[in-house]
Amino acid sequence: MTIAVQRSYIHDVIMPHATRKRIASALAMLKDKHVDVPLKKHDNIPL
Repeated sequence: MTIAVQRSYIHDVIMPHATRKRIASALAMLKDKHVDVPLKKHDNIPL
């Protein structure tokens, strides 16, 4: 094993012929994702 695998820097190896399919499925999964951004709690006061 390499150090990158041991430290979990590499999660998966994608073969070149499967790259397009993997990217398309990942984008389809994220298509309807919505992230709520919290309102600012603090702001800069005018000086």
